[in-house]
Amino acid sequence: MDLVHEHAAGIDISKSDAKVAIRGPGRRAGTFTTDVTTWGATTNQILALRDMLVAAKVTTVVMEATSDYWRPFYYLFEDVLPVMLVNAKAARNIPGRKTDVSDAAWLAQLGAHGLLRASFVPPEPIRKLRDLTQARTLAIQDRVREIQRLEKFLESTGIKLSDSVSDLMGASSRAMLAALIDGERNPQKLAEMAKGVMRKRIPELIEALTGRFGDHHAFICSMHLDRIDSLTRWADKLTTRIDEAMAPFQAAREFLATIPGVSILVADVIIAETGADMTRFETPGRLASWAGLSPGSNESAGRVKSTKTRPGNHYIKGALGVAALSIARHPNDSYLGARYKRILVRRGKIKAIVANEHSILTAAGTCSPRASATTTPETTSSPKKTPPAPKTTPSAASKHSATTSP
Repeated sequence: MDLVHEHAAGIDISKSDAKVAIRGPGRRAGTFTTDVTTWGATTNQILALRDMLVAAKVTTVVMEATSDYWRPFYYLFEDVLPVMLVNAKAARNIPGRKTDVSDAAWLAQLGAHGLLRASFVPPEPIRKLRDLTQARTLAIQDRVREIQRLEKFLESTGIKLSDSVSDLMGASSRAMLAALIDGERNPQKLAEMAKGVMRKRIPELIEALTGRFGDHHAFICSMHLDRIDSLTRWADKLTTRIDEAMAPFQAAREFLATIPGVSILVADVIIAETGADMTRFETPGRLASWAGLSPGSNESAGRVKSTKTRPGNHYIKGALGVAALSIARHPNDSYLGARYKRILVRRGKIKAIVANEHSILTAAGTCSPRASATTTPETTSSPKKTPPAPKTTPSAASKHSATTSP
């Protein structure tokens, strides 16, 4: 097997420490030695490890994407060392031989022969934007869950307000809920608080607002509404910050918003997750595959066993799902809508929606302006200085040596 890197390192990371295997030429020709040491996961320990790897002249550093524990290692290494983050599934060890030490040595061996493919890790400005968009996504999801909890709780009171209104947090509904919490129990008076087109449903609202709502229910409802309002304010603050961070990507943002079904919020997620620079993906098909929107390939003996899509990036898949559902609700307004109806007849609703998600992302990858994170002020400034040396020198908790053939 061809040797790509004579000096390679593999790191198996856990929450509190990391096993580091350094693979290099042995004393005899054609042999290699692997030294495995244990390092802590604190910043000073990681900086000392980085200096040790630089001194060892390793030309590739491989680490698994283990939860979020890889982040401090990767972020402190990326400016100094050729570091590679890999999917744990692609670097799976031999069954029955799995230990932290053997995993680190296995990663070093795979990296030395160039058998691994690096995962996409965006530059720091995009990572900051990701933090904001992902936090907003979670806040919106939590808000929806809290509204659903409120709706379920109202069922115990006999109040069927959600049967008569399309939005439980609309102006009319909030006014009725606030009056219920304040002590108003007369269904007629509560129904009269309806606004706009809701006033046509006053007889229906009178029936829906008749129930056994008491002080206990008022207290619980007020807690749910406070939580919903808090999450709304949180999402609004994040949106304001995202708008500021999106300034360098305004052209790409406006372009993406022209794709049918793609709103500004969806465009923000696409930019944050892909980095707005589609050149990092060889083809639009590769971009769709990375996002988990391409059919899987599992064929044996000429028989296709499964075409299930990969898990992919669930943030971008969720945003594209919102866009595809918007098209499904208004299928007569665009080409994607006509495509949805055509696939719907032959393959069903789910496959039609996933096909449109794929089409939206392919359109974004094909025609998106080549806005890159390198245009941001943070990356056009002077090169970053190497972080200071650690204050303390870590001691290796364990050390193992082995001599192996290539």
